[in-house]
Amino acid sequence: MEIHQLRYFCAVAREGTFTRASEVEHVAQPSLSQQILKLEAELGARLFDRLPRSAKLTVFGKALLPKAKRILRELEEAKTEILEMSGNEKGEVVVGIIPTIAAYLLPQLLDGLATRHPLITVKIYEDITPVLLQRLHDGTVDIAIAALPISGIELVNEELFEEKFYAVLPEKHRSASRANISLTELNREPFLLLKEGHCFRDSLIAACQKSRMSPSVVFESGQFATVLAMVSAGMGVSAVPAMAVQPHPGCKFIPISGKHSSRKVGIVTLRHHYQSRAQRILMKQMRDACGAPRRAS
Repeated sequence: MEIHQLRYFCAVAREGTFTRASEVEHVAQPSLSQQILKLEAELGARLFDRLPRSAKLTVFGKALLPKAKRILRELEEAKTEILEMSGNEKGEVVVGIIPTIAAYLLPQLLDGLATRHPLITVKIYEDITPVLLQRLHDGTVDIAIAALPISGIELVNEELFEEKFYAVLPEKHRSASRANISLTELNREPFLLLKEGHCFRDSLIAACQKSRMSPSVVFESGQFATVLAMVSAGMGVSAVPAMAVQPHPGCKFIPISGKHSSRKVGIVTLRHHYQSRAQRILMKQMRDACGAPRRAS
């Protein structure tokens, strides 16, 4: 059994097809397929059901997957530890971040890192929270930036900052000149929200429930830009986190009052995952950029 065979096996399991796995691993598909066949022959079991457009794990593949991931992760950690023993801060850090934060926060978090630490490479993976957590467990993401708290005894949550929610109203709305507004005052308004899976939607729905308000959702989108365009057209109202408050034609941003109208944003890591020097440097930069003391839970 070869290490590259386990890596190819995990790639096919993650990507769902041999074609995408070969692209991710930068290897010709016939070569990747041949290595998987050799691994199956050695184990004496079929690991994938080859379907016309996908590859599905068999019961044997499902049994092997967590063990293969653990082997690859431990090998990578061993390599990192040895490099650090030689005083080398060179390394790659993969950061997973949710879409409602990425565009607004990443420039602040990464500002000046390349100049101060040119040997550290940062790769960004943007997706919704459940996908980021799965990749964190798989070892394909080192650090996740998301809304807190995220439960799990194997996870460490570290708060970076807390931010307020803002209502987004059409500029001709009767309340557009208000200094602030409560969620309950928006109870009968047509609401435009992000789609399910986006954690800001979950945070906002939770805030509404705590305020005993149930938003009347008439439109859903995967992007704030589309939601704001719909608000400016007078199709309803919405809400955004403070970092997304930027001038937009036809929209007015009003702070939402109340103790529940905010969210906490922070770093999520695996409790027993070895943190490389590059990861520690990046996490310190994130804390410094947000003015956050180190508080893990």
